[in-house]
Amino acid sequence: MLFDSGGYRLAWSGEGLGQSRIVLGISGFEPTFLVGLKAVRDEHGPGLAALGGRRLTGFALVRFVEDGDWYAECPVVLDFDGIQAEICHSKFDELSISWNTIDTRAAISGWEWFELTPAWSSADERLEPFVGHELREVALLEWRPSGRDVAAGTLAVEFVFDAGRFHVANALDENSIDLGDTHPEFVRHPLASDAQPD
Repeated sequence: MLFDSGGYRLAWSGEGLGQSRIVLGISGFEPTFLVGLKAVRDEHGPGLAALGGRRLTGFALVRFVEDGDWYAECPVVLDFDGIQAEICHSKFDELSISWNTIDTRAAISGWEWFELTPAWSSADERLEPFVGHELREVALLEWRPSGRDVAAGTLAVEFVFDAGRFHVANALDENSIDLGDTHPEFVRHPLASDAQPD
C-alpha cells in the first residue's frame, strides 16, 4: 500500500470483488479484478486465444527512473501487433486483464511527494528476446500445490513462442515475470477459440 505525503492512498482495493480499483497515476488504468480459472477464462479466454499468430511488437513496465528498479505492482503491458494486453495481479488471487486502455506514452502522475520517479520503460532482459516473434499459444496456469498453500488457485498467464515462453504470475500482491517451463504444480489450461471447459 502506497500513501502520499498527506496520507492519501495511491493504491487501494474497493469493498466488492471485481470492483477493486488501483490508482497509481497511470493514464487509462481501471482494472477489474477476477478470481478463479472459470471467471478469468470466461471473461478473457477468447481475447487471449485470439492473440495467437500475432507478433509481440513491444512491451512496457513501470520502472523507477533513479535506479531502474521494476515497480511490480503496476501492470505488465504487452503489445501484439496493435492489440495491447494489460495484466495485473493483486492480493493472493486477483487477476485483472484489460485491453487497449493504458496510455504508456503519458507520464505517470501524482508521485511528486515520493523520492523516486516512476516511468514507463521498454527495457527488460526477460522480455526483450521475444519482441518480433510470433505468439504460438496462450495458456492460463493454475497453481494447484500438493500441500496446503494460501496461493492455491492463483492464476498466471503464459505466452508461448518458438523461441521459448514466459508467464506473468502473482508474486503475492504484485506481478512476476518468469521464463521457461513452469513449476510442476501449475496446471496448464491452453486457450483456443474452440477449447472446451475442463
